[in-house]
Amino acid sequence: GSLTKLAYYSTVQHKVAKVRSFDHSGKDTEREHEPPYEISVQEEITARLHFIKFENTYIEACLDFIKDHLVNTETKVIQATGGGAYKFKDLIEEKLRLKVDKEDVMTCLIKGCNFVLKNIPHEAFVYQKDSDPEFRFQTNHPHIFPYLLVNIGSGVSIVKVETEDRFEWVGGSSIGGGTFWGLGALLTKTKKFDELLHLASRGQHSNVDMLVRDVYGGAHQTLGLSGNLIASSFGKSATADQEFSKEDMAKSLLHMISNDIGQLACLHARLHSLDRVYFGGFFIRGHPVTMRTITYSINFFSKGEVQALFLRHEGYLGAIGAFLKGAEQDNPNQYSWGENYAGSSGLMSASPELGPAQRARSGTFDLLEMDRLERPLVNLPLLLDPPSYVPDTVDLTDDALARKYWLTCFEEALDGVVKRAVASQPDSVDAAERAEKFRQKYWNKLQTLRQQPFAYGTLTVRSLLDTREHCLNEFNFPDPYSKVKQRENGVALRCFPGVVRSLDALGWEERQLALVKGLLAGNVFDWGAKAVSDVLESNPYFGFEEAKRKLQERPWLVDSYSEWLQRLKGPPHKCALIFADNSGIDIILGVFPFVRELLLRGTEVILACNSGPALNDVTHSESLIVAERIAGMDPVVHSALREERLLLVQTGSSSPCLDLSRLDKGLAALVRERGADLVVIEGMGRAVHTNYHAALRCESLKLAVIKNAWLAERLGGRLFSVIFKYEVPAE
Repeated sequence: GSLTKLAYYSTVQHKVAKVRSFDHSGKDTEREHEPPYEISVQEEITARLHFIKFENTYIEACLDFIKDHLVNTETKVIQATGGGAYKFKDLIEEKLRLKVDKEDVMTCLIKGCNFVLKNIPHEAFVYQKDSDPEFRFQTNHPHIFPYLLVNIGSGVSIVKVETEDRFEWVGGSSIGGGTFWGLGALLTKTKKFDELLHLASRGQHSNVDMLVRDVYGGAHQTLGLSGNLIASSFGKSATADQEFSKEDMAKSLLHMISNDIGQLACLHARLHSLDRVYFGGFFIRGHPVTMRTITYSINFFSKGEVQALFLRHEGYLGAIGAFLKGAEQDNPNQYSWGENYAGSSGLMSASPELGPAQRARSGTFDLLEMDRLERPLVNLPLLLDPPSYVPDTVDLTDDALARKYWLTCFEEALDGVVKRAVASQPDSVDAAERAEKFRQKYWNKLQTLRQQPFAYGTLTVRSLLDTREHCLNEFNFPDPYSKVKQRENGVALRCFPGVVRSLDALGWEERQLALVKGLLAGNVFDWGAKAVSDVLESNPYFGFEEAKRKLQERPWLVDSYSEWLQRLKGPPHKCALIFADNSGIDIILGVFPFVRELLLRGTEVILACNSGPALNDVTHSESLIVAERIAGMDPVVHSALREERLLLVQTGSSSPCLDLSRLDKGLAALVRERGADLVVIEGMGRAVHTNYHAALRCESLKLAVIKNAWLAERLGGRLFSVIFKYEVPAE
């Protein structure tokens, strides 16, 4: 009972850039150089969940905060769970003049656990003591049930969780965190829990414990036991005359209790045929030494068959559950939620070297913010094996060289992002000041990640990009590239008829290659890549033909074009799902001619674009306008839209990358209904940083131009190398 966690819901007002077609009724023709649509900035209200954690010594300050900011005239009841719901009940009721509604601890824990496992992809991790860093995140399993939850508070509760609402208490023990604390206090005269752990981290248990080699002399081969195993906890203290150090006794005690809990958890997991065990409770609280001993114990007793998993937000489970119980009438579970990296503090590596004083400071105040997403997110039905799908190609948590390169790369790009953000709001008086705050916040996040790469789960190029978008949004720069996209869409639309005419003049085989080269050349226009933004800034006339000349000559770095051409000579695909990348030349002169060719072959097309803005990627609402303008010039696209053979949908994402396990529910339904049998993923963010190794049930095309010299070299190529990867699933 040393920490208080507070969960509350708020609505956040922030700016969004909306696009809409000009109304041309009453005008004869549109003017040659007017933009293709207008942009307006509107206020939008979104929902956010906040979770705050602090020490009980600040309970009065917390109640003041609640009273001043969170209680309105309609609030009659406050939900509370855990020991504090009893301990502080009177204080809360008196200070807030609200009734405290005590919620069942176990129900709250499980509701909270289900919520984080469903909504935070990198919530669970395994602990590996000798790897650097020691946390290994598990990409979330779409099927989280059934699992075993072992909650180690004062005692131990073991619960089998089968569905959202069905769980049963299957066992427990009176030997838990309270035992470690109580016996530890008697043995070492240390009353503080964290100090006990600090002592244990410096101790040598073999000075106090009797090992197998002490009993049998050396390892005991006939039993297959190592000589270093503990044969008897505290076994040496009965016969030895010497005094034992506090550190050694604390370490021995920690091993004794952790091993006992590990064996118990393992037996219950086996009894119920479960291979995933999540550990929570104040005994864990992110302490490496307890995670290490529990992991060792589970591995030892299960011979590696049962996995010990820990949770990044373990301390919040009860508060989240109590909140969800109180908000049942609003049914928060019908929505998907996403962690907001801008407003959340990451997982601290409370390394044992940190004394309790330093750790208390870092652990005093901890935040988690979750934004409600407009649409529920689900798996792409075409993933070959959803449980094993990992979106990201490189894990920067693991790869120190890549991590160093990308963190520096994002630091160096920061000036450009700030400049672009300010330029995107010329009429705003405080744009420069907000942009400066954005710079500070993102810079600080990057420094945290240099020290603690695992702070927000697995560190990847995608998480660095997403964090930047979250920070931009936080300071009201919803779409810094909206004007750039508007201009580039206008230019590209004027070129569209000419590009299609020249394609139609080619023979069939020539045209197929020209279409692919067009897709690749369009993909060069990416403001997210420094090599490209430098060219675009210095030469505004850099266009489609120049981009084609930049491309690597065939054979490309990854080149399965001949297999693709062969496939095109066969029967048409039933339906193609295409994930588009950039606005302007990319979508209009690259993707649409390719879509048009598929339509002419008799293939239906689902064109999926981002729900919200990120860099200069095309958004769903921009794609609707672009398609409408192209339909005005091209009968093929016009009739396909009218007959619903070409469908424009949103992905549910606002990221420059693509996570196929978190896609808009409507998109997934459409893919099933239309029987999509070809997936085309375009662009460096979606096809190289993510999904390069994604295995699908149907044919797929992954294509991109490598616009980063370091990455190109790592893949064995040069800047503007081409990836053209056509994959057919094994029968």
